[in-house]
Amino acid sequence: MQVIQMEYHKPVLLTEAVAGLNIQPNGVYVDVTFGGGGHSKEILKYLGEGGKLIAFDQDKDALENAIDDPRFQLINENFRYLTRFLRFYRHKKVDGILGDFGVSSHQFDAPERGFSTRFEAKLDMRMNQENQLSAFEVINSYSEADLRRIFSQYGELRAAAGMARVVVEAREPDPIESTQELKNALGRFLPKHKENKILAQIYQAIRIEVNQELEALKEFLLQTSQVLKKGGRLSLISYHSLEDRLVKRFMRNGMFDGEPEKDVFGRVEVPFKPVGKFMVPSEEEIAQNNRARSAKLRIAEKL
Repeated sequence: MQVIQMEYHKPVLLTEAVAGLNIQPNGVYVDVTFGGGGHSKEILKYLGEGGKLIAFDQDKDALENAIDDPRFQLINENFRYLTRFLRFYRHKKVDGILGDFGVSSHQFDAPERGFSTRFEAKLDMRMNQENQLSAFEVINSYSEADLRRIFSQYGELRAAAGMARVVVEAREPDPIESTQELKNALGRFLPKHKENKILAQIYQAIRIEVNQELEALKEFLLQTSQVLKKGGRLSLISYHSLEDRLVKRFMRNGMFDGEPEKDVFGRVEVPFKPVGKFMVPSEEEIAQNNRARSAKLRIAEKL
């Protein structure tokens, strides 16, 4: 059983992310991206008998990794519902929250989930397999304008307009059903020397739309300022610039756009203060886990 859990997902920046929580033995902590349980297991090492760890994961596959510990509770829901479920379990305030965003190694390595460019699979990409919206619906029912929007905003693709037009043309006689069919349709935009990079951007764009990742992240971040105690810590790992930009701005001024208003004395009231500079994995960690290469950890403390 231990081997299966280790293979499910190798935790990134494990020591640094958990240390950033400044764990109090009898505190209440939340791991909003449980996955294989690597970060949760590390948090539990620092908790005393009076401590509590609540974990969230919307992927039902993660339930198989639940930890048998009276201090631990796993909730099979999206972290965008953080406040709702903490209140349900009578935790109005917590001492720290950890998040490791992005796709787990398990999701990437399960061909049938459709997350990886390495495998041919049906268009899916749902992190919560109960959700109705999948990559199939996005590719086959979205308007050309909406496809252009997600390719541009979420994939940061220069050829977004052309890609959207080609997808709409390709699905006209028969729907695009598999990752290979999508790749074939977009072949003219995939030069050999850049094929993997551009495919990764295309997949990222579709995946973000399917799972409403940025909307969920915004909702979650806004709730953290409500549920964290004064002095509580936020320790968050992002994997691409769209996520990291939201996290950085929120930790700095509690907003996603613009700047906070100043009072008559020129002061601003913000919910958090960043703790130190952002951290990235060491060369040694990247050598052991290539998927850690784009990770960026930011830590903030509730004021």
